[in-house]
Amino acid sequence: MQTLNQDIKDRTFKPVYLLFGEEAFLKKSYKSRLREALTDGDTMNYNYFEGKGMNVNEIIGLADTMPFFAEKRLILMEDSGFFKGGAGADELTEYMGGIPESTCLVFVESEVDKRSRLYKAVKKYGYAAELSHQEPAQLARWAAGILSKNGRKITGRTMEFFLSKAGDDMENISSELEKLISYTLGREVITDEDVETICTTQVTNKIFDMITAIAARQTRKAMDLYEDLLTLKEPPMRILFLIARQFNQILQVKDLMGKGMDKSTIASRLKLQPFVVGKIMLQAKTFTREQILSYVNLCVDAEEGVKTGKLQDRLAVELLIANKYE
Repeated sequence: MQTLNQDIKDRTFKPVYLLFGEEAFLKKSYKSRLREALTDGDTMNYNYFEGKGMNVNEIIGLADTMPFFAEKRLILMEDSGFFKGGAGADELTEYMGGIPESTCLVFVESEVDKRSRLYKAVKKYGYAAELSHQEPAQLARWAAGILSKNGRKITGRTMEFFLSKAGDDMENISSELEKLISYTLGREVITDEDVETICTTQVTNKIFDMITAIAARQTRKAMDLYEDLLTLKEPPMRILFLIARQFNQILQVKDLMGKGMDKSTIASRLKLQPFVVGKIMLQAKTFTREQILSYVNLCVDAEEGVKTGKLQDRLAVELLIANKYE
């Protein structure tokens, strides 16, 4: 991201950029910033294409066209499929080395194969920015900056609590911060009570509570939480994935605890929020290592059962939740 920020600041642009990764908020942000910096709002020298099946000859023809009364022509392409072997990728790959100085190509993609020739060509002639979910410390600084601009203060402990509820999706964090700022109008300091009252608990928190219920042999409570997630239109296979991820995190934390590591060290090692690690450490103490491994294997069996058609997805998760205690 530093390269993107520097290019935008200095207005010294490379011929081609690729924005990809799982953090949609950052992709949207840098797409807008690049467009504004390259065009200054000019629409005459701006072309936008979206979706698979783009006409590569048309794109190359536009790229070779000098901008009209401007320094740059911007061609922005979104979810093109070129970086997954889509038709026209080879032609674009060959063209990368001949992009005119007056043209800038920007790709914004959901899926990218880093082994593709086009990806390697973009890296050679331009810049490929992988915009992944940010680490907890970066998210905390970013969120604190937004609060500060709006005249709010928050302690490190409350920030950890906020992020544990809001998750690591920056779009969601931004939305939850807006709610907090509005809710605390007339006050300067944001408290744990404010976060608890106004912020929506993400699906991952319900998964955490479900695991806690399983550990406490509270099968009915775990089933109720599962029903809540289904009511929220969460697909059973995504719920299964999150349960499996949670048990894998518990296993990792338990192993690191066994090596004598403290909460902050584990958080740094696993790139998790210290507040979250503290909660996982409590869960890790309620299971033996063998029990955790048993649940990890049960998750694998449940997924296999669904994929082979032996189980319906909803039933597979129900059996996983109840398996040890029925």
